[in-house]
Amino acid sequence: MPDPLIRRAGPADAETLAAIGAETFVETFGHLYPPPDLAQFLAEAYALERTRADLADPAKAAWLVEADGEAVGYALAGPCGLPHAEATPDCGELKRIYFRKAWQGGGLGARLFEETLAWLQARGPRTVWIGVWSENHGAQRFYARRGFEKVGEYGFEVGATVDREYILRRDAVSFTAAGAKLSSNEHNPA
Repeated sequence: MPDPLIRRAGPADAETLAAIGAETFVETFGHLYPPPDLAQFLAEAYALERTRADLADPAKAAWLVEADGEAVGYALAGPCGLPHAEATPDCGELKRIYFRKAWQGGGLGARLFEETLAWLQARGPRTVWIGVWSENHGAQRFYARRGFEKVGEYGFEVGATVDREYILRRDAVSFTAAGAKLSSNEHNPA
């Protein structure tokens, strides 16, 4: 089987991006929510028009991971919108990064993460933020190994359900140093 391809998503990818987004969210978190809450969230967060707007926004970028022409993962990045007093739109945010379960754990997440962060830093070092579910310990460890620290919490709404999310941040200065370490020491992390 050929190596999966990571590529920037464009306007023609809106339907694929919306579909893989909804599918991976349900596969990862769907069991946590009552069906009406989940349906309401999916209709808002992964609506085709919202996806098209994200792809048309020059301040945002999305990537698709494809294996044999099939989408198996994706990422979305852009200006920070997390509810933290120190977060500004000038900061970057990794808004979403998901894979189908069968494609998790083989190093693709690290490759996609590095590509996404390189785009966020393309115009110079800046602070990068991430929101992560409080119970997603694997993701928290992944981000901690890459220099992110917990700096806050907020309520993430999925319909009427409110989850506790952690706000993680990596400062621009520490990102530059950590980025150099990643390039030389972690070519293909877990």
